[in-house]
Amino acid sequence: YSTDFEVHRNWLAITHNLPLSQWYYEATSEWTLDYPPFFAWFEYALSHVAKYFDPKMLVIENLNYSSHATIFFQRFSVIFTDILFIYAVHECCRCVNGKRAAKDILEKPTFILAALLLWNFGLLIVDHIHFQYNGFLFGLMLLSVARLCQRRYLEGALLFAVLLHFKHIYVYVAPAYGIYLLRSYCFTANHADGSLKWRSFSFLHLTLLGLIVCLVSALSLGPFIVLGQLPQVMSRLFPFKRGLCHAYWAPNFWALYNAVDKALTVIGLKCGFLDHTKIPKASMTGGLVQEFQHTVLPSVTPLTTLICTFISILPSVFCLWFKPQGPRGFLQCLVLCALSSFMFGWHVHEKAILLAILPLSLLSVQRAKDAGIYLILTTTGHFSLFPLLFTPPELPIKILLMLLFTVYSFSSLKSLFRRERPLLNWLETIYLIQLVPLEIFCEFVFPLTPWKRHYPFVPLLLTSVYCALGVTYAWLKLYISVLTERISVRQKAE
Repeated sequence: YSTDFEVHRNWLAITHNLPLSQWYYEATSEWTLDYPPFFAWFEYALSHVAKYFDPKMLVIENLNYSSHATIFFQRFSVIFTDILFIYAVHECCRCVNGKRAAKDILEKPTFILAALLLWNFGLLIVDHIHFQYNGFLFGLMLLSVARLCQRRYLEGALLFAVLLHFKHIYVYVAPAYGIYLLRSYCFTANHADGSLKWRSFSFLHLTLLGLIVCLVSALSLGPFIVLGQLPQVMSRLFPFKRGLCHAYWAPNFWALYNAVDKALTVIGLKCGFLDHTKIPKASMTGGLVQEFQHTVLPSVTPLTTLICTFISILPSVFCLWFKPQGPRGFLQCLVLCALSSFMFGWHVHEKAILLAILPLSLLSVQRAKDAGIYLILTTTGHFSLFPLLFTPPELPIKILLMLLFTVYSFSSLKSLFRRERPLLNWLETIYLIQLVPLEIFCEFVFPLTPWKRHYPFVPLLLTSVYCALGVTYAWLKLYISVLTERISVRQKAE
């Protein structure tokens, strides 16, 4: 089973048995607590229910303990907390324009959106097969998005502030929230064209937002600040020594960068340009989580990834500031911030693609161009999650679930926009179809070849690199779409 079962079992044991002052120092297991304090308190609350199922799971020294009662409790806790996700989807559906003509309820944008979110293949396998608690966390994010779309700005800000202290990966989309709240809530429009020079700034609104952020942060980090443990907490939350990429490369820019470096290394060795004795031992070809050095291309540091991420999100943030376009502009910026961070972030997990896919679902049912981008990103991003389920019994399950979701998403969106242009062009269609032979090769052909013994990482490399091409294409296409839309709006205004 997934190592995340042991990760969360260990966190249950730590928070249940140890005082607060030792939560971020305990290291009996290699899976140390590395989530923000609110999630630690969440585990603490779960532990008081878990003791009625099997108290042995709460013993810190019981490493890799996995009784049937333990697994049942962990599975059930994920399902129970998904109630928040279901409610958030309901609220998001209320924000979608459902007036588009439809023959029956199955073709209404709200129904399609609900199906795309509740039946999302990636979230289903990551939470309910692989095992994690992403459902209620994405529920908090989607609920905060819904509140902002409903102009309930303080509620949206509070929900997002709480979310950040549950899981810090959501800091990727914080610029979208910050700029949108500042632009839409702290400035009050006084002119029909909505230009900033005709707006008045509300210090009261800014103060209220600041109080929300400060109070939530104080509630979360305050105890650790008093104990003088904030540096220790931060070191657990941001472990830069884990290396540029995860064990399985997330399909982003650095996967392509690593692949190019590896290709140049092979060519250099065969042509005699490189000395094999001088090649760094910690290479990216072993699939290990560690610091490493590239062989031919310059090695990448955390600062480099931070700069690249910052530069990549700037255009989307500027668009949101100067031409906000209401909730739609906010969603576009949120998705671009998530994708940009996924593309260039440090030690990005493949599961982080869901941070862009889920909010993009809201845009996909409103415009054909966004629907096409959604289909590319979702199909590619979901396929990149296949290596998470690597046992033979899981193979037919993941293929069947992926096919069901993909067929539904294509057919429903095609039906929704049947009077408009095709959602995908021929080149995009060919790219997505090629995922089929790639899966056949990785799962059925490669294991039968002698290469498997010497190059076991090849299927992961091929999957990561091929999917990285699709994710990069979707990111660029969405960026171009947003920029051209803003330019068009500006020209019409002039």
